[in-house]
Amino acid sequence: MILKSAVLIIHGFAGGTYDEENLANYLELNRRFDVFQFTLPGHDQNLSKVKYTEWITYSEDKLKWLINEGYTTIYLIGHSMGGVIASYLSTKYKQVKKLVLAAPAFQYLYNNSHGLDIGESLKHTPELIKDYTGNEIISRILKLNITTTKEFMKLVREYYNYPKDITCPILIIQGKHDNLVPISSSKYVYDSVKSKVKKIVYVDGLTHSVFKSQRDKEIFELVEKFLKYSMIGGEYNI
Repeated sequence: MILKSAVLIIHGFAGGTYDEENLANYLELNRRFDVFQFTLPGHDQNLSKVKYTEWITYSEDKLKWLINEGYTTIYLIGHSMGGVIASYLSTKYKQVKKLVLAAPAFQYLYNNSHGLDIGESLKHTPELIKDYTGNEIISRILKLNITTTKEFMKLVREYYNYPKDITCPILIIQGKHDNLVPISSSKYVYDSVKSKVKKIVYVDGLTHSVFKSQRDKEIFELVEKFLKYSMIGGEYNI
């Protein structure tokens, strides 16, 4: 019989497990959690050939696997697009007891007539990826193209209304200097959910790289406390 809780982390669009690896390692050291990560389809190969439905199905299969393994308490952590996916899954499976969303990408900046403006987004690359290695930066840029961004936008449109069905305790973390996902996106989720326990934290000095920053330990402790204990909800600035 499994006594530990499972933590399943879902990374964002054009990202990878390296975005949340430090958080995963931090939580893994806590013997109360079994921590799981995975790479969304195409994010380690050719992203342009993948449909958004594959990201949903693959994530859901990973969650089902945990349930089949005997985990009855599962905590979902979703970053950016992963936050959209995690939001949807939390409404469908009762085993999901808590939800952590980091800059959930229900809205996004730098639109043009075709949708997401890749060029404009790349102008902000130095701020967005200052906490990453050179190989990680190159990997992100190579994944960005019109085909893949259209799939991202389809996913957001399809699951945009799901926050209103969320009932489990939820923690939302948003950087005040996020240059990809606006604060209004996190506020939209916070205002929409039906959760009795809901907390949103706006972090000064934090960009879209929520789990890789100079304040990462502070963020990790916040997530850990939320997963371990009941928390007083509300809106906070730190």
